[in-house]
Amino acid sequence: MKRRIPTRIYLAEDEMPDAWYNLRADMPTKPAPMLHPQTFKPITEEDLRAILSAEAARQELDEESRFVPIPEGILDFYRAFRPSPLIRAYYLEKALDTPAEIYYKFEGTNTSGSHKLNSAGPQAFYAREEGLSSLATETGAGQWGSAMAMACGFYGLDLSVYMVKVSSEQKPYRKALMESYGARVIPSPSDTTEAGRRILAANPDSGGSLGCAISEAMEASRRSDKCRYVLGSVLNHVMLHQSVIGLEAKAALDKYGLRPDIVIGCAGGGSNLGGLIAPFVAERLAGKSAARFIAVEPASCPTLTRGRYAYDFGDTAGTTPLMMMRTLGAGFMPAPGHAGGLRYHGMNPVLSKLHNDGLLEARAEPQLAVFDAATRFMKCEGILPAPESAHAIKAAIDEALECRRSGEKKTILFGLSGTGYFDMTAYTAYNSGAMTDKALSDEDLEKGFASIPAVSGD
Repeated sequence: MKRRIPTRIYLAEDEMPDAWYNLRADMPTKPAPMLHPQTFKPITEEDLRAILSAEAARQELDEESRFVPIPEGILDFYRAFRPSPLIRAYYLEKALDTPAEIYYKFEGTNTSGSHKLNSAGPQAFYAREEGLSSLATETGAGQWGSAMAMACGFYGLDLSVYMVKVSSEQKPYRKALMESYGARVIPSPSDTTEAGRRILAANPDSGGSLGCAISEAMEASRRSDKCRYVLGSVLNHVMLHQSVIGLEAKAALDKYGLRPDIVIGCAGGGSNLGGLIAPFVAERLAGKSAARFIAVEPASCPTLTRGRYAYDFGDTAGTTPLMMMRTLGAGFMPAPGHAGGLRYHGMNPVLSKLHNDGLLEARAEPQLAVFDAATRFMKCEGILPAPESAHAIKAAIDEALECRRSGEKKTILFGLSGTGYFDMTAYTAYNSGAMTDKALSDEDLEKGFASIPAVSGD
């Protein structure tokens, strides 16, 4: 008799990865180097140490180490919420009447409600080990700010969080959670920084953006030599930390001799998606797999699907290093939407390179269709997904329905990167019919593209 695959596949604690996987080491052509914001020359580790902790700076530029050992002090933090379960979506499969097998890696089994703790812990740990006393960061929907507040509480560090203003208004309980862990939360743009004051002078009613919040957090981090900046996505060392998602998912699938045909993740800055697909991309690069990889982003912030591949700043004020990435321009101001964690103008350089090389597909979805998929999923699987995660659900459902039409059986893996229990304002808007889709015109995009600097990197 064929062995039934469990609904939930758990790894034992001693099966948790003890090293992160660095996809860059296996890429035949590397992403273009990060550039210094003043000289436009390739940035050095010493340059980055003025912004990041020393170990984060080292990891950011490391393209050679395939595996990076996870220190015991971080493993100790991980054990509170990892390994996370890989779940077979039997009920969703039945509702869709599809021959596809659907699996999702669930990262919402912690108080922050998302995958963000996977990098928040390491960044706080390295800062403490270096003797730093405080950190500054930004957050969109609040998942990263919540995770960083938890990590700083665990490792005994002070934290300032610049939260995108429209998200802080939509998600007041995220602010309460961060403050309960001891963080200081400032809606962005604010009058506490020069960057914030400039943005408010130009647009007093600005709802903010992640690029704006990054500018403020970076400025705040420079006020003390005992403070550094931390970022929850986009950068390479963040994607490195998130590789625990993909490594655990692969180990769980390997237990049953399974290989995914399609791997799907929501995409904002790229850390969740990159962490999920990393070990599976390695197999494809080695010729051991023909898996497809799909990034799903909001139609209101279509970085991969409608952005340009160019060097750009990571923040609105133009103070970060420049990265070669898919970008809508650092000056792009997305319309208010309920997937605040996906409202970033740029995409991780590794994922941008994979997309440019044809290894990563991308699609953009309007929010009403995304919430349709979210509610369909929750009625079957009993988990309320974050609006960000629901983008991956939408694509997974579409691929499963395509299998029903074709009669082809495929194994689909997607990342359920977080829960939506702090997003009830969004679900209230959806349920009441108040939620709408906003079309993004070419003219809207051109305003952002005009802010992309003319830098070749040569």
